[in-house]
Amino acid sequence: MFDFMRGRVHEIANDKMIIEVNGIGYKINSSITSTSSIKIDEETMIYTNMVVREDGIKLYGFVSKEELNFFNLLLTVSKIGPKVASALLSTFSPSKLSMYILNKDFLAISRAPGIGKKTAERIVLELKDKVEKLGLEHVEQEVTDSVVESNEVLEALMALGYSRFESSRAIKSTHVKNADTSELIKKALKFISK
Repeated sequence: MFDFMRGRVHEIANDKMIIEVNGIGYKINSSITSTSSIKIDEETMIYTNMVVREDGIKLYGFVSKEELNFFNLLLTVSKIGPKVASALLSTFSPSKLSMYILNKDFLAISRAPGIGKKTAERIVLELKDKVEKLGLEHVEQEVTDSVVESNEVLEALMALGYSRFESSRAIKSTHVKNADTSELIKKALKFISK
């Protein structure tokens, strides 16, 4: 029904956002990846999908078309609903998830909340051929130092009692190339305390 919407970010929660378009606030379920990359009162464009289920109608949206496409792809897997698909995209980028699927890395996929080994195996089995056609795996073939550092910073901030949402947002807002982990933690803490 809605392909995308452009509007002002009115509110951000962990995995939800409210986008105001022409005086109407649309509640959009999303991933932490998307919600941590937008800011309140800024204009943004969100790619959307309306999910109609027996228990209600919900709007899901993401800041990138790539993330929305992968969300829709995950919904084609049996027993994977929108909440689990969003949780997967909160944990992994589409290109990282593609890489895990193509490498049949069940263990890595099962690290996402709500995903057990059997579900991870089903995701790989049902999506391997579809993911190959997308060609995303080469986009993030880099498990680079900066990704490792970001994970270390995330773990450190969460150990200090900050939520994954707050921590992810701080890391994205303050990330500097070639900065060491301790410097990144300091910058992230400064951002959170603003």
